[in-house]
Amino acid sequence: MEYDEWETPLGRVLAVKSERGLVRFSLLGNSEPDVDEGWARRPARFADVRRQFAEYCRGKRRSFDLPLDPRGTAFQRKVWKALVRIPYGATASYGDIAKAIRQPSAVRAVGGANNKNPLWVIVPCHRVIGKDGSMTGYGGGIALKRKLLALETRHASP
Repeated sequence: MEYDEWETPLGRVLAVKSERGLVRFSLLGNSEPDVDEGWARRPARFADVRRQFAEYCRGKRRSFDLPLDPRGTAFQRKVWKALVRIPYGATASYGDIAKAIRQPSAVRAVGGANNKNPLWVIVPCHRVIGKDGSMTGYGGGIALKRKLLALETRHASP
């Protein structure tokens, strides 16, 4: 595995790649990165990730074109694929995602999979809200979720 970490307008991030693609992209906040001893820090191998995320932060990118290799259960990966289909600047409820994966009664399980998303922003779990339109839990905090949604709304096409 290879990794890099850097400052962004949204905070310090950690990116981890396997030979197949991006395994993890997470906001570090004030914590130290959780880096395995066997990983090699290779900033040059993350140029595309850095560029695309910077474009996203400037409102110039609406989706990411990166090879992904998220680690999770088959159900989690199904949910994460559904999250990528939520349009930039839009939101969906947990129930919407459950229906999209053809498991309409799995609303709570969708919430659990959303919570385990290893690819922050790249797989846009921040676009999932409560069925009543409320801002629901978010690993980076509700304030950051609102900030991400506001950034996208500001730059979305009318």
